[in-house]
Amino acid sequence: MEIVPASLRDLGALRKLEHECFGKDAWPLLDLIAVLTYSEVVRLKAVVDSKMVGFVAGDPRPRDGWAWIATIGVDPAYQRRGIGRTLLRACENELNISRVRLTVRISNSAAITMYEKEGYQTIDIWKGYYHDGEDGMVMEKVL
Repeated sequence: MEIVPASLRDLGALRKLEHECFGKDAWPLLDLIAVLTYSEVVRLKAVVDSKMVGFVAGDPRPRDGWAWIATIGVDPAYQRRGIGRTLLRACENELNISRVRLTVRISNSAAITMYEKEGYQTIDIWKGYYHDGEDGMVMEKVL
């Protein structure tokens, strides 16, 4: 596996990955184009055998004093291999900001456990955050 920058050329693969990972919560096409083109966004992909199997995007917000992991996902066929953890760490390193936040489904215990092991702590619950009404857990890590 290698972690490399993602670009607009990855739009098709990213769109497929988003739908595989998030279903109805997958970002719409225009949001995917934005995350792949905004100059300040850190965007990295995990590649195995020339295939994108994971993606992370980090949005630095230096005026707020933190960055936001806007999306992170790993193809279900490649999960539980450390790819998500590797993407997360690589994004944190490139963001170069002392605090990083993210949101995760409150039912996604596997992701929550991984984030906690990586030093994230719950700071808020956003009621009804997801399309189906499930709450989102806001987590933060001080680097």
